[in-house]
Amino acid sequence: MAFRLPLRRIALARPAAARGFHSTPRAFVKAGDELPSFELFENSAASKVNLAEEFQKGNGYIVGVPGAFTGTCSTKHIPSYINHPNLKSSGQVFVVAVNDPFVMKAWQDQLDPAGETGIRFVADPTAEFTKALELDFDDAAPVLGGTRSKRYALKIENGKVTAAYVEPDSTGTAVSMAEQVLN
Repeated sequence: MAFRLPLRRIALARPAAARGFHSTPRAFVKAGDELPSFELFENSAASKVNLAEEFQKGNGYIVGVPGAFTGTCSTKHIPSYINHPNLKSSGQVFVVAVNDPFVMKAWQDQLDPAGETGIRFVADPTAEFTKALELDFDDAAPVLGGTRSKRYALKIENGKVTAAYVEPDSTGTAVSMAEQVLN
């Protein structure tokens, strides 16, 4: 008669790396979800902003990008918001990237030097906000150096997501450009 461990004990003894394949797609942020409450940084390490609290004061959009100063983000994606005729009537607009606050400030100064658009650029340096939304990805690590944000736009009303425009390939511009989001 062979000695058998109870099934529960076998599962506990199995190393974590031996976890089975999961075919269930990630359940990233969707309409109806509340914004997670995290401190992000605006302009410097001393200036903190919490988007969940900001959107209790009003409605608007969060635009997530893989990185400040990257090609598509700087020449196409964020300029589509800066130059959109409906920007002023869209409420608060925040651009979020997994970068430090000093890089985000420099990028804002480059894209909106006079500060006329009202778009606020905030840093998520540890990617905690991005991970809480389940919009993080590591595919760009060899080029961008670590976990980054998928490209997305979220419409926010009364602290809740009412529409999510998430790029299916993480970095493209098929669904999150201002033309699709602000119209």
